[in-house]
Amino acid sequence: MLNSCADAIGILLPNSYDSMVPELVRERLMGAIPFAGSYRLVDFILSSMVNGDIENVSLVVKENYHSLMTHLGNGREWSPSGTGNINLIPPFANKDSIVYTGRVEAIYGIIPYLKDRREKYIVMSDVNLAVNFDFRDLLDKHIASGADVTAVYTQEAIPRDLAELPADTKNLYYTLDIKGNRVTKINVNSKKRGIQNLAMNIYAVDRERLIQQISEAHLQGSIYYERDILAKQMDELDVRGYCFEGYVARIGSLRSYFEENMKLLEAENEDALFGPNPVYTNSCDEDPTRYLSGASVKNVMAADGCRIDGEVENCILSCGVQIGKGARVKNCILMNDVVVEDGAVLEYVIADKKVIIHAGKELKGTDTFPVYVEKGRSV
Repeated sequence: MLNSCADAIGILLPNSYDSMVPELVRERLMGAIPFAGSYRLVDFILSSMVNGDIENVSLVVKENYHSLMTHLGNGREWSPSGTGNINLIPPFANKDSIVYTGRVEAIYGIIPYLKDRREKYIVMSDVNLAVNFDFRDLLDKHIASGADVTAVYTQEAIPRDLAELPADTKNLYYTLDIKGNRVTKINVNSKKRGIQNLAMNIYAVDRERLIQQISEAHLQGSIYYERDILAKQMDELDVRGYCFEGYVARIGSLRSYFEENMKLLEAENEDALFGPNPVYTNSCDEDPTRYLSGASVKNVMAADGCRIDGEVENCILSCGVQIGKGARVKNCILMNDVVVEDGAVLEYVIADKKVIIHAGKELKGTDTFPVYVEKGRSV
């Protein structure tokens, strides 16, 4: 069988849903948010594309992308064969580029690039998902079906973060009405209860068709691919559904970010996310984590370069975290180079990069309302 993924390019939108996690994106975009200690959110979909032999992937960004550029570097971590091409496209990369709001505007800005490509198919996705996804299977089924578009979805109740969005939100989510495997209707920000066909915003489509769709929609002032193109053309297009049954973490608020990280402390969830295929990242070049003689550690996911001399339980620690003597840290997410000095007490805290918690200080949140300490703060 021919490798269908070799005839496809990938498009990622790392800024999608930034406004749903304002605390975490003051100096970065959604795709650059640390997740599961050693990783960034972009690593999961990007690694899935690379594992599926999609060698050319473009990340279309609009703001706060310096952290992502630093993380991606020259892209070699996501090119095990050395033949891949990871391409970050900033705003105004060409004369047609704009600072986009939705997928129509984002893709319209790279139409010249897409016209120059020779691959037949495009797969595109947001990066607010931590998932280990099989793009080979998606493209094989898309091609075999003869569909115009294949939309990936999960069967689950609408997450609280999405269901609680205000009526005037610009953050759109979609549920699909499906008959057989044919999508018959796309619902925008549905409030239905119970199990729904909830779109993952991952699509497979013919490259030339997408160029035509986006070009025509842009002339009409359209913004969103799903709402303004697909939903209005259901009678004309053959849109198929692809049900994903694996593990997926959706990030839609600070609360869900905390909850989805904590779930990975359960072995079955960690295995489900990391087990199917490798997840690549630009890891820190540090010595292994050191556990000093006074340390007490239980159920902790720690990246390299940490130094622990206190009591740590149910925590996610990124690279270079320092826990002082007599400190007690429980149910926390500590990002790169956080320092917790001697005797400090933390419970249900998310500490961004390079935060310092001084000796003897106490910070306590709850499982539904974790305390967030912004990057570089000294408490």
